[in-house]
Amino acid sequence: MKGVGTKKELSPKEREELLGALKARFEKNMNRHQGLAWARVKAKLDANPEKLWSLNEMESTGGEPDVVGQDKKTGEYIFFDCSAESPKGRTSVCYDREGLESRKEHHPKTTAMDMAAAMGIELLTEEQYHELQKLGEFDSKTSSWVKAPAEIRELGGALYCDRRYGRVFVGHNGAQSYYSARAFRGSLRV
Repeated sequence: MKGVGTKKELSPKEREELLGALKARFEKNMNRHQGLAWARVKAKLDANPEKLWSLNEMESTGGEPDVVGQDKKTGEYIFFDCSAESPKGRTSVCYDREGLESRKEHHPKTTAMDMAAAMGIELLTEEQYHELQKLGEFDSKTSSWVKAPAEIRELGGALYCDRRYGRVFVGHNGAQSYYSARAFRGSLRV
């Protein structure tokens, strides 16, 4: 994870590289954000450098963030990780700290929830994951943790989603589970 010092800001070079990658992705995938203009998205990013830092974290871990919509009430642009498969820089993490601490051995380095918080993003919800899948085909070989409802988490479970056989599936595991082909997808509002 990059950034200048411990402050959540990018160097001018990192900022320029990220904005170039985001603009190219935005222009290549207009179906994800019909009716939205890059100039307005960039203006929001310019006004929120901490959000640009979070997008860089998404990018540097393989998430390929892109605009997937705009909140009509707040005017915020909504970014999701749009990489074809679950982001490679976020694999082999269990769901949350409680799940990690319940493991007797073979502890992963971190958790999806801790990593997302450190990046300044949120895990996609199950509903958001289904919205993402309307924009393309994602996770055909991998799976992604999604935010588990409190009632499932209280029972020790967590949810993940993937696409197989032309359909989107929601599965469950214990929150302490982790796999090399499972990471998590995040969202960010700017």
